[in-house]
Amino acid sequence: MTELVKRIVAAGTVTLRNTATRPEVLLVHRPRYDDWTLPKGKLETGEYLAVCAVRETDEESSISTRLGLPITEITYPVGGGVKAVTYWVGHLVGERKHKPNSEVDQASWFSLKDALRQDSYADEREVIRQAVNLPATTPLVILRHAKALSRSEWRGRPDHERGLDPRGQLQSKAVIPLLDAYGVRRIVTSAATRCLRTVRPFARSHELEVDARPAFTEEAGVPDPKTVTKQLRKLAAETATSGVPTVVCGHRPVLPAMLAGVGIEPHSLSPAAALIAHLAPSGEVVALEMHKPVL
Repeated sequence: MTELVKRIVAAGTVTLRNTATRPEVLLVHRPRYDDWTLPKGKLETGEYLAVCAVRETDEESSISTRLGLPITEITYPVGGGVKAVTYWVGHLVGERKHKPNSEVDQASWFSLKDALRQDSYADEREVIRQAVNLPATTPLVILRHAKALSRSEWRGRPDHERGLDPRGQLQSKAVIPLLDAYGVRRIVTSAATRCLRTVRPFARSHELEVDARPAFTEEAGVPDPKTVTKQLRKLAAETATSGVPTVVCGHRPVLPAMLAGVGIEPHSLSPAAALIAHLAPSGEVVALEMHKPVL
């Protein structure tokens, strides 16, 4: 009989800081192992993996980041099982003075050459090499609205006014740290109530304006997908050239037209699922990530 191997899921970052002459890489020192390593840690229950990467980086180094391109996953044996760590490029957002503790007593920036010399693990050194060679991108988050009240419950009333059910309300709050992980600062959405209420908690948490578009509703977008695609093409171009991470929230029947505007093949998204398109300045999609809802 094959013995099941315990799999520990974790995430981390190769966080970069640009100086006048060269990029620098963040490493942390763990006194328990007397090693230098990339910041990383275990996934918590009900947490997006991308959120784990940002949270662990902050907890271990007191460095705030936003995620760029995904890099790779590495695995290694630990405690009778396997630890699988997914890494993203991290872009520096803010720094605080790190208070040494039993887990991490130092957090320091190193030149690429010194980081490759200092990191204690060969597989992490390869992750660093990959990270510094990745292109600059801006994330465009394509979000399906959270779980809505059923149409049967809403019969006889305008469908565009249909809101979220209790699960959907929780999902709208759970998506806040995911959008934060990618540094989202622009919000575009269908003007339908269920989409507006999906992005509202995030908008309020950052005092951001919401650009609500009637063209993205089911009522308008299903019969006129060309307008949806045209507006998404323009939005993607604006996101890529401005460098402002953006979220756009829509409906299942309208998503194919939205994705076509970004040059992406149709994807099936469950309520509150997110597709992250990492855009080069040219507007080209360099990488795609899918995040399923955690609730």
